[in-house]
Amino acid sequence: MNDTPDLKKSGWSVKRISILVIFIALSAVGSLVKIPSPLGAIGLDACPGFFSALAFGYAEGAIIIAIGHILTGLIVGFPMTLPIHMGVAVGMALCAIVFRFVGVKLLKGKIGLVAAVVVGSLLNSFGVGLMTLFLGGWGLYFAVLPSLLVGAAVNTIVAAIAFYAVRNSKLLN
Repeated sequence: MNDTPDLKKSGWSVKRISILVIFIALSAVGSLVKIPSPLGAIGLDACPGFFSALAFGYAEGAIIIAIGHILTGLIVGFPMTLPIHMGVAVGMALCAIVFRFVGVKLLKGKIGLVAAVVVGSLLNSFGVGLMTLFLGGWGLYFAVLPSLLVGAAVNTIVAAIAFYAVRNSKLLN
């Protein structure tokens, strides 16, 4: 009797796991590129997650973006404490899910991608940014908000442009 799990039946193929690993590595690289902020935990780690949500699916995008945020927090020493960073990671995963829903399922083509960028950026900055209330109240929230907006916009715009450029290529099949 074979005790090894059948990856095909579980939905976890070698290709799918490879995609996750490659884009998590890209998130690690993106986490080293920082957007100036009072916290230092805003970087380009989310871009691979947003791209993956569009290109590969909800689960891939959510996993990659959450791990990417944890890597960014780890690099700067978890300035908001690990539990708050974990909450932000869950919020980022939800942002990736909404980003894909708006960009691929709700609306199609260029209009869908533009709408996804707007919704994803606003949700990422105003919504997920609310986690800073647990650490420093409204003062910290409003101090971090401009950096969050810039970081979210850069991450979502780059992801949408990259997806649009390769959406019909063999790279995504």
